[in-house]
Amino acid sequence: MQDPRPYIVGLTGGIGSGKSVATAHFAALGASVVDTDLIAHALTAPGGAAMAAIRQAFGDGMLAPDGSLDRAAMRELAFARPEARRELEAILHPLIRAESARQCLAAPGPYVILAVPLLVESGDYRARCDRICVVDCPEPVQVARVRQRSGLAEAQIRSIMAAQATRAQRLAAADDVLDNAGTLAELEAQVERLHADYLAAAGAARA
Repeated sequence: MQDPRPYIVGLTGGIGSGKSVATAHFAALGASVVDTDLIAHALTAPGGAAMAAIRQAFGDGMLAPDGSLDRAAMRELAFARPEARRELEAILHPLIRAESARQCLAAPGPYVILAVPLLVESGDYRARCDRICVVDCPEPVQVARVRQRSGLAEAQIRSIMAAQATRAQRLAAADDVLDNAGTLAELEAQVERLHADYLAAAGAARA
């Protein structure tokens, strides 16, 4: 009997590693993409499913004028009161898990790229994936990329990196590694090789 569950590749990487670029190329090749960052943004948009609980937990001060989550205010609160981040995660994470599972089941592509920034840190997502793909680059490259795109100070970037899994932890969890220390063309060539592998594995799983 055919397994109704899709073949799922969990894709992750540290900040500035190039997850979005790799994910976009998988999508261009025909993979379905379920992105937990996009789900989180939808949940915290005006009228989003998480906003009533966020307003109840944190008050109107965490709402932007349009009714969405004021991300800058939330970052400040989480910095001043670390338990606030845990409260926010307790609201968002169950909703993100449920919606990502729904989107995976509904995905029309031959396999699913489930993009999760904190996949290695979360046992729930790892258990749902057939393979783990890590987008990797040296830490100085991460810092340089994030500084270029966001203008954040190096100390802020390294603080974000320190809150994530280490590079070694991500590599230890990986079934496949995309080396993104080089050019875009080199990354895309690696994505294309993995795409062929994933198509074959997904086909075998359905057989």
